[in-house]
Amino acid sequence: MLGITHDAESYLVKLGEILRSLNFQDVHRLSEIIYHSYSQGRTVFVFGNGGSALTASHFAEDLAKGTLSNEDLWQQRRPRLKVVSLADNVGWITALANDLAYEEIFLQQLVNLAEPGDLAVAISGSGNSPNVIKAVEWANANGLITFGLTGFDGGRLKKIQQMGLHVPLADMGMVEAIHSCVLHWVVDDLFARIHRQGRYGSLA
Repeated sequence: MLGITHDAESYLVKLGEILRSLNFQDVHRLSEIIYHSYSQGRTVFVFGNGGSALTASHFAEDLAKGTLSNEDLWQQRRPRLKVVSLADNVGWITALANDLAYEEIFLQQLVNLAEPGDLAVAISGSGNSPNVIKAVEWANANGLITFGLTGFDGGRLKKIQQMGLHVPLADMGMVEAIHSCVLHWVVDDLFARIHRQGRYGSLA
């Protein structure tokens, strides 16, 4: 935990340095594949454990509502981005964990809900969460697109994901903070794409 040895200034400076070192093409790629999912009427599934579960939940909420204008909310026939956080259904998760195994909680939901061509966004700081790995393996084998967000050395997830964004830092809190920063930009970029605003205004 870098905050143990770094004061606020040096911690936040370090955060900025890591953000600047990211592969920005990977960040853009995530927005592009989610926009493709939106255009094709596909579903985006997001999942992770612990802090990453909350990141998944937050990202799913932002994708569902944050890609709509205020006017869109009243236009119920307008196409919307289909997104599900697999970390949010407590009853289903606990039933699967209790009756099968905790490693099954995301995979089993995908079996019920996912179709070939859908997108699975897996978030794991370590890249080694067994339930995330099993879900991504299933997604790869069943025609889904997979994108991972990882930290540390990327773990197993970085090896099996089709695409991904890696934060090369061994500090879970900072990795999670960077994931959140990136995902907020992705939502803004998707809003601009969908509504042909900002950088995409000339495409209107």
